[in-house]
Amino acid sequence: MRLTREELNRTLLQRQGLLERRSGSVASVVRHLVGLQAQERLSPYVGLAARLEAFDPAQVTAGLESAALVRMVCLRGTIHLLTDDDALMIRSWTVPIQERERVVAQNLRAVRDLDLVPFRAAVSAALADGPLSVKALGEALAVAYPDRPPVALAGLARVAEPLAQLPPRGTWRRPGGVVYHHVDRWVGRPLAAADPADLVRRYLRAFGPATAADVTTWSGVPGVATVLGKMPDLVRHEDERGRALWDVPDAEIVAGDAPAPVRLLGIYDNLWLSHAARDRVTSPETRKRWAGTNGGLACTIFVDGWLAGLWRPAGDRVGSVELFDTVTPAQRSELDAEVARVDVLLAS
Repeated sequence: MRLTREELNRTLLQRQGLLERRSGSVASVVRHLVGLQAQERLSPYVGLAARLEAFDPAQVTAGLESAALVRMVCLRGTIHLLTDDDALMIRSWTVPIQERERVVAQNLRAVRDLDLVPFRAAVSAALADGPLSVKALGEALAVAYPDRPPVALAGLARVAEPLAQLPPRGTWRRPGGVVYHHVDRWVGRPLAAADPADLVRRYLRAFGPATAADVTTWSGVPGVATVLGKMPDLVRHEDERGRALWDVPDAEIVAGDAPAPVRLLGIYDNLWLSHAARDRVTSPETRKRWAGTNGGLACTIFVDGWLAGLWRPAGDRVGSVELFDTVTPAQRSELDAEVARVDVLLAS
């Protein structure tokens, strides 16, 4: 089936829970999306509020405190909010990303030559008595490596070992520095091996149909084409340019003219970070309005399924709204309702 840009837009929004808010738990949404981008504090909270009929940010805090939800480095080498099950297995798949960071990251130049086998043992020993702050972890590792900078040693531990960021980091309205512990010790269950084919299917259920390059962009993991080649159950579509799009069987393709309500999202959301061209819900022009030199400039507004403006929080409310173009009276009414909804979230 040849799919139009509009059909791909609406299908992505439907699979993301952004055409109609869903009932269910925070954990069910986090699992369906294979995690939420969480390097910026507010983004996962706004993303969940946009997707769930009823959302209380205290649910995320409770999940982090009980280890049912976990913050850790994984996809694309960025911080994600994951379910405990996914946190225990996903790093076994994203090892190539962390290895690449070890080789190319400038802040790791002083430690990238270290043998990782004894280094990992040193990290395990340093955390044997419990979690440590970044500073304390670096200082503990410096006992074994006195000729290396403690800050670089802590940075290497972050990429060499599956470390969870413990609360209060990432909780609602409770600031906290980064404190690390091995994710299996924090969750209380052993690490598990990832099934790449299962992860690709889960990606397609949340982001598909998609090309092999799209899966690689989402994950940062190479070799996706090989995995797809061993998945005969997938169905094949094409986009308007004739590129192959893979999908799970019997997945719904949404009509390109289906209504798409106004939604407010954070600075970062995998909605627009998980396809090679990043063009399912944005255009080159709107991406330029959002992107700064070192990342996104502001939180995002989507109108009729497309990036259409930016918003910025001011304390416990939405402080400013900037639209890129005019909107209809009906869209303005929807926008006002969404702003009021986010105001309630920010004030909670």
